[in-house]
Amino acid sequence: MTVVPYRAAPDASPWPHCDVALPGGVECRGRRVAPHNACLAHLSGADRSAYLADLRPGADLDHRGTCFTEELLSELLTALTEPSSHKPRIGQARFERATFRGDARFDLVEIDSDALFDGAKVAGDISFNQAEISGRALFRQVKIGGNAGFDRMKVRRRAVFERAEIDGNAWFDRMNVGGRAVFDGAKIGRDACFKGVEIGGYFSFDQADLGGDARFDRSHFSGSATFRRLRVGGQVSFLGAAFERAAVIGPLVCARVLTLSEAVFGAAVTMEAAAATVRCWRTRWSSTAALRLRYAAVDLSDAVVESPLSIAARSRPFIVDGEELDEPGLLDAGVRVMSLRGVDAAHLVLTDVDLTDCLFAGTIHLDQLRLEGRYTLAVAPSGLRRRGTRPVRWTPRRALAEEHHWRAARGWGADGWMPAPEGEEVQEPTALAPVYRQLRKAFEDGKHEPGAADFYYGEMEMRRHADDIPWAERTLLTAYWALSGYGLRASRALGWLMVAMTATVMAMMLWGLPQNDPKPTSTGTVAGRSVTMTTDIPGPVNPDGPYHERLTTGRFEKSLRVVINSVIFRSSDQNLTTAGTYTEMASRLTEPVLLGFAVLAIRGRLKR
Repeated sequence: MTVVPYRAAPDASPWPHCDVALPGGVECRGRRVAPHNACLAHLSGADRSAYLADLRPGADLDHRGTCFTEELLSELLTALTEPSSHKPRIGQARFERATFRGDARFDLVEIDSDALFDGAKVAGDISFNQAEISGRALFRQVKIGGNAGFDRMKVRRRAVFERAEIDGNAWFDRMNVGGRAVFDGAKIGRDACFKGVEIGGYFSFDQADLGGDARFDRSHFSGSATFRRLRVGGQVSFLGAAFERAAVIGPLVCARVLTLSEAVFGAAVTMEAAAATVRCWRTRWSSTAALRLRYAAVDLSDAVVESPLSIAARSRPFIVDGEELDEPGLLDAGVRVMSLRGVDAAHLVLTDVDLTDCLFAGTIHLDQLRLEGRYTLAVAPSGLRRRGTRPVRWTPRRALAEEHHWRAARGWGADGWMPAPEGEEVQEPTALAPVYRQLRKAFEDGKHEPGAADFYYGEMEMRRHADDIPWAERTLLTAYWALSGYGLRASRALGWLMVAMTATVMAMMLWGLPQNDPKPTSTGTVAGRSVTMTTDIPGPVNPDGPYHERLTTGRFEKSLRVVINSVIFRSSDQNLTTAGTYTEMASRLTEPVLLGFAVLAIRGRLKR
């Protein structure tokens, strides 16, 4: 729908105006009250009394350009008050370009036709609380020096507040408009409250500028709704609002919190917002939705996602009419998703977002979550850290924020791990292991094996610490972790392999190789004499003497050959002592396993 901007006549008034000259030689622009030549404000006392006495409830009023005091307006509305209902009733109310020196109070007024206040000026407050207007309510380009109250106002056709200027607060709580409602270009100095409004047609809040908060809590928009180029100095709230048709929210700038909690979007919605925080607690998207955000910390706890929902970070300011939208008071911290708890992630796509502080526990179908673009997850603290009084070295890896919270809450070994926010429940390893498992599957399905490896490591860590795992299995997991980091730490497996090989070499040099290589003896025919010859290979003799005499170059070479052959499951064919034979058997069992762990870890990091 195209809204035609209201343009008031610059000077000439299109009505017969008052002949009274005001101070400074300026003519009064108030409409004449027939058959007089003066407006209502300038009628003589007798003529004004006669005019008011002739008025009956339901009469049409035409006081365009007239200057009203509070007393004069009160007298006018009193003359139109129904005795039975005690409510003023007007046929058609025409107050275009009228001036109200004090407050303009039209509370409980009933207007059978249109209420026309285009270009009116109110020095104080204006109120139409519980007013009923059967036709149109036009307040285009009104200027209000105080507050504006339109609570529970009912408009059968349409309400237009295009380019209205309100210096104070504006209340439209539970306003009911049967047709469209337009607030394009409105400027409100402080807060604007639209709680519980009912809009039957199109709703437009484009290019509005608010100094305080904008609240649309529990509002119901039956037609399409737009909030383009909305600038709000405080927060914007759509708590519990219902959008039956397509909605366009933004680009908008919100210096504080943008709340969509418990809102229901029955049709497609596009939202572009630069805000400090975006809350979507229990928000329901029944159709496709796209959220393009800047700066925001997004909380999707318990949101209902029935159709594809994409949340993407925008790196550059929004552009409207060829110009970048100003974003005062916002710090560029990137778009951060703070929680996905209770969300069905089957239709969720996150692009270029920071998941460092995101809470995943309780997410449904987490294995179907799609992460695209450049995303960031929490990482384990790297480098040398302190566990109690002894130093430890954590291996860098992607980790859940919940694991950070759990490790920090343990007290010991918590150096470098982020504590949970105040009031946040710390999840136990039993609950975190399935979360890691589902994220691992999501990465594996996306053919991102290196990323999946980190989540496999986290899953095994949580299983190792879980209190519902049998003791024997936890012991086995601890050994698996210590030897190779669950088959994911090649350096650890290779380190242990070097230790095992070094120990085997030393054992061979010290006890495994015999003192001297045995020399075969034989008997046979000598000098033509028939002699029966046999070959006898003596058993190897255990080495003796001081240990340092056994550590020779020759014995090292033989020991190294035995060890290397044992790593690849081969016999060295070297004469060994009894101790050496058992040492070789042990090395042929353990060292190939450690080598396999190292190969497995390298493969896990390189596989695509």
